[in-house]
Amino acid sequence: MDHLRPPQRSVKAQAWGLVVAVGVCYGAALLGNLATVPQIPTWYAGIAKPLWTPPDWVFGPVWSLLYAMMAVAVWLIWRQAGWKAGKRPLLWFASQLGLNSLWSLLFFGAEKPAWAMGEILLLWLAILMTIRAFWPISRSAAWLLVPYLLWVSFASGLNAAIWQMNR
Repeated sequence: MDHLRPPQRSVKAQAWGLVVAVGVCYGAALLGNLATVPQIPTWYAGIAKPLWTPPDWVFGPVWSLLYAMMAVAVWLIWRQAGWKAGKRPLLWFASQLGLNSLWSLLFFGAEKPAWAMGEILLLWLAILMTIRAFWPISRSAAWLLVPYLLWVSFASGLNAAIWQMNR
């Protein structure tokens, strides 16, 4: 798809597209935070965690950066391919973003690490498929999602350890 001619958009339209992408990504973050933040000092503080668990303060900055990178990545795809040609990659992106929020609802909101473990495997696969779908349109967009895939890989291991330690 590198041969696609990008849709002609004004600078103002492109700026609004970036604002929408940031809003959608941070909206998903907010949804996850609604389930997560109240559980940090209560349920999460009281469960067993492996020694390699990062301190709580690490998660906020890491996720903030990852959501920013996701927003730029999806914006690049929209900018290069538009809605019609970008339909498949954008649907993969929406799927992984929904799964991202759902993980927080399962792990923190429902206090179900086992359910979250099954779900995070789907999230990991959806991120991989999103990267694969982004690649032919914008390699930059695809690369922007690689740190996210790596973090979710780490989070999967952490989720599995917490699940096993708290059975």
